[in-house]
Amino acid sequence: MIRTEAVTVPEHVHGYPGVAFGGYVAGLLAGRSEAAEVRVDFRAKVPLEAPMSLRPTRSGGHRLTDADGVLLAEATPAVLTIDPPPAPTWAEAKAVTDAAMVSRRVTDCYGCGAACATGRGLRLLTWDTPDHDLILAAWTPDPELADESGRLPPEVVWSALDCPGGWTAMRKQGMRMGGVTAALTATQLHPIYPDSPYISYAWPITRQGRKHTVGIALATPSGELCALAEALWIEPKPEPAG
Repeated sequence: MIRTEAVTVPEHVHGYPGVAFGGYVAGLLAGRSEAAEVRVDFRAKVPLEAPMSLRPTRSGGHRLTDADGVLLAEATPAVLTIDPPPAPTWAEAKAVTDAAMVSRRVTDCYGCGAACATGRGLRLLTWDTPDHDLILAAWTPDPELADESGRLPPEVVWSALDCPGGWTAMRKQGMRMGGVTAALTATQLHPIYPDSPYISYAWPITRQGRKHTVGIALATPSGELCALAEALWIEPKPEPAG
């Protein structure tokens, strides 16, 4: 018998207004998987504060559906083949994050919003620098983001692998505002703890029309890789000429 689990994404866990944050949703699905590397494909917008169903599949993955049975996201075991560049230094990442505080528009995005209250968002403020072909951030997770184990749960780790990809597509590949995560393939190599420093960095891989593929990593200040992801972002269609 296939067990169905009821899930709801809290109101504050959003990227765009009214839409559940992609990395958080992906982490919910991936956290139930026994596979070390998982790909999550998004099929439709995931709502906030709405009952949804999460159930395993015979292929070893999971499917998220809404109350009407519409498929919203699907996770499958995957193979991650990207080779990350070396992590930048903590000093480099910290300088970029400090610059982001004055350069970026302030939002309440769960991943990169500086307006998020303590524990209500990651406040992962990635930005670029002419010294690197990377998007960087210095990040120390808030204690309230941890679960009862004292570690960051999968939905928070995967959230940290989401926003940096979008910023990379925009700042390094020219993606217009309004892009969305279409797929996120990731693996967590080591536990990630609150109140500990991490370097977030991301880099462009390919662009094909409106499709932007990017790599994202989380590392310790010593350069040890803790999590790695490849993301596919889709650029919005151009506005019709009028």
